[in-house]
Amino acid sequence: MSHPPPGEPEQPPSPYEQPGQPTGQPQWGQQPEQPQWRQQPSYPPQGPYGQYGPPPGGGGPNTMAILSLVFAFLFAPAGIVLGHLAKRQIRRTGEEGDQLATWGLILSYVFTAIGLLACCGWIALVTWANSDGGSYK
Repeated sequence: MSHPPPGEPEQPPSPYEQPGQPTGQPQWGQQPEQPQWRQQPSYPPQGPYGQYGPPPGGGGPNTMAILSLVFAFLFAPAGIVLGHLAKRQIRRTGEEGDQLATWGLILSYVFTAIGLLACCGWIALVTWANSDGGSYK
């Protein structure tokens, strides 16, 4: 048997090799032994069960708080819903982003109120313009 180069582990002899016998030939009347399989490599350790999402303190602001602020400008009613959901989640998990959710809620309510006033004003204007005072001549 030859020696491996330095730095490489020595390979165990094959179960088929017998001293004083050609390599790979079992002795007369004997069954060859089954080769030993190498053990499977171990997996890295897993984290504790029951923890989801980023680790506390350093995971960044709550995603729904950010979306609340964004949707305040795009579609304010969705910003209101996301802001309230973000506030509840932040209270439960202790994540960052409470001020983002607050500003998302404030802006969403303001833009929703402005939108409702604009719709009511438009309806009033159309109704007033269509009123003829009751006389056509």
